[in-house]
Amino acid sequence: MTRLFATFATLIALALPVHAAELGDDGLHKPTWLRDTFKDLREDLTEANATGKRLLVIWEQRGCIYCTKMHEEVFPDPAIDALIRENYFVVQMNLFGDIEVTDFDGTALPEKDMARRWGIVFTPTMMFFPETVTDGQTAAQAAVVSMPGAFGTGTTAALLTWVKDKSYDSGEHFQKYLARTMADQG
Repeated sequence: MTRLFATFATLIALALPVHAAELGDDGLHKPTWLRDTFKDLREDLTEANATGKRLLVIWEQRGCIYCTKMHEEVFPDPAIDALIRENYFVVQMNLFGDIEVTDFDGTALPEKDMARRWGIVFTPTMMFFPETVTDGQTAAQAAVVSMPGAFGTGTTAALLTWVKDKSYDSGEHFQKYLARTMADQG
């Protein structure tokens, strides 16, 4: 009887919807894979490398319906969640925030001013970085790719994998990689 109850409880748990990450005091979603840092990208890159992960900065804003879509429908997907947890050191930035951010070139500005400096105009925007950044480069210059928008699980998984595998080094454009990946999946 206990085994039957445990099986029944497991089936119910699996049937329930996955919940979005809790909202923080700033109104942004706070999944458990986010890193709480001083937002000094030089330090964040060093820590990401030390853990064998890639630095990913995700820009969001309070009330962003597209951010909510990602946190409710995409990031909780077990495959996406695993890709992020195993491969990425994620730092969240607030498009209209006041927390000081230090760029790779040493420039320190509030988040909202850094967003302007880096050309971030949409949320969510994910910025992926290489393991090394040339001295004097800004994050906007150093980013391997910046992806604005909310996408489904297929595109998001492909993007996370394309960056993780450094497929950009081969010269394969992400759109071609995505098309090939989707065709391979049938």
